[in-house]
Amino acid sequence: METESEPYVRLATLRQLHQVMADMNTARSLADTLQTVADGVVSGLGYELACVNLVRPDGDLVVAAFAGNSAAEALITGRVGSRDAWDRRLAMGKQWGELRFIPHTEGWVLDEDDVPQWFTAGPPPRFEDEWHPADRLFAPMYATGTSGGELLGVISVDRPRNGRIPGAWGREALQMYAFQAAIAISNARLRSNMQRALVRLEREQQALRASEESFRQAFEYAPSGMAIAEMGGDQHGRILRTNDALCRLLGRPASAMRRYSFSDLVHPEDIGTLLRTSAEGGRAELRLARRDGTYVWVSLRNSVVADAADGPRFLLTHVEDIEERKRRELHLAHRASHDSLTGLPNSAELRARLSARLCRRPQEPGPSAIDSLDAAYGDHRGAAAGDDMAGIGFDFGAPVPHESNLYEGFDGFDHHVHVAAPEPDEASGADNGTKGLAVLFCDLDGFKSINDRFGHNAGDAVLIEVARRLTSVVRDGDTVARLGGDEFVVLADGLGREDAQDLAVRLRNAIIPPIRVDGRAVRVGASFGIGWAHCGMTAEEVLQSADQRMYVEKRSRSKQHRRAG
Repeated sequence: METESEPYVRLATLRQLHQVMADMNTARSLADTLQTVADGVVSGLGYELACVNLVRPDGDLVVAAFAGNSAAEALITGRVGSRDAWDRRLAMGKQWGELRFIPHTEGWVLDEDDVPQWFTAGPPPRFEDEWHPADRLFAPMYATGTSGGELLGVISVDRPRNGRIPGAWGREALQMYAFQAAIAISNARLRSNMQRALVRLEREQQALRASEESFRQAFEYAPSGMAIAEMGGDQHGRILRTNDALCRLLGRPASAMRRYSFSDLVHPEDIGTLLRTSAEGGRAELRLARRDGTYVWVSLRNSVVADAADGPRFLLTHVEDIEERKRRELHLAHRASHDSLTGLPNSAELRARLSARLCRRPQEPGPSAIDSLDAAYGDHRGAAAGDDMAGIGFDFGAPVPHESNLYEGFDGFDHHVHVAAPEPDEASGADNGTKGLAVLFCDLDGFKSINDRFGHNAGDAVLIEVARRLTSVVRDGDTVARLGGDEFVVLADGLGREDAQDLAVRLRNAIIPPIRVDGRAVRVGASFGIGWAHCGMTAEEVLQSADQRMYVEKRSRSKQHRRAG
């Protein structure tokens, strides 16, 4: 181009410029594009040196490509000039359209700023339009092609091959080239960003696939049960997926599990526990149904997982088999509440069961407890000599007045089923059909002699057999407890006076037959005292009442009725 006169351009020059444009737009990367832009200025526009300064994210400009001189390229490539210094350059000198020409007469003030630059030697100009070695020509590249757009970079050129300052055609060619270079750089950046995004997406997908595979393996091969269930909607709680451990635990195939929700499998008594369990981080211990109809104790732990960032959420439930732990807990609780020798409820459990039936509210005023006892059973002092069942009764102690604080907290809506003692008919003294909670206090007669003669092992065997015989006589809902030593208590609800007396006789008759211990037969007798539980009394008062009645009977009965081995 240095030999043409404007506006006449050789066809070879146009072909060369077209090839430069094609190479610039087909470069494989941003770095290749920048270097192609610099090379095109030298090969297609007729300048000996060209430099591409690219705007960085922080606004400063870095020398990204250089063409025409390898020494200068090694000197300044990669060096950075501040944005302020570049803005000063683009505001100086002469403006040729979008180009900026700074003649040597003005450019000397830029020699000491921080913009990377090179210096070329040569003689001073001999005529007016001759290029001076200190002249500077810049072609800014904007995102929209005009100065109103974002600055992408600046092309710096030096030493036209014809040695002259570019004329109108050369200026327009450089400006058009800068415009095309800006497009090529923007496209290269877009391709680079897309490639990085694709690489990042592929890595994320690989990580997601690896995470899904890791979750699948952790889910499928977990030693404890796991399930994924729907969350929300009409199918909330429906099981979607289960692992092998859960299927084995419940004895159900995975295909069958998908027909259920946990509410379908939970024990009826534990449905409230399940409904109160939070979906996020909730924990619960409950029973789930096996295929064979039995139930297994499990611990549930919930967490919420999402299928995608804004996708549907699912409930991930971890199911741990705690049957053995529950069995141990129940065993420990049974040991704490039951006698270790006979297996019967112990004193603490007896008092707990009795207290559960009693409340602090007394019954409506009527005859005092002592008067009711005397009327129901007769004065025990008068009956002791003639009636074999004399003394069977109860003693409530002092009457409880309505003015006491036992009504504190009563709200007027009493849902408690009150316990009252049966009262005899006032005219005949017979049982009037009222039912109550009978407390039968039993003390073995002759047991101490067995312990003394045959040892404690024999005594323990006797206690075990007595416990078995007492349990065989009572109903399923009744309680037989061992207080300690040779004392037993029977709680029997829904009995009248005659029912309780009949039960005491049957219990005594069950105890009297000989008991074989270590090849010998031993016999014990039993004394019974019948007390009646009554709301307004404490469990201790009820037991004391029955105990006192038992001792009255023990003293009143003749020695021949107390059998011993």
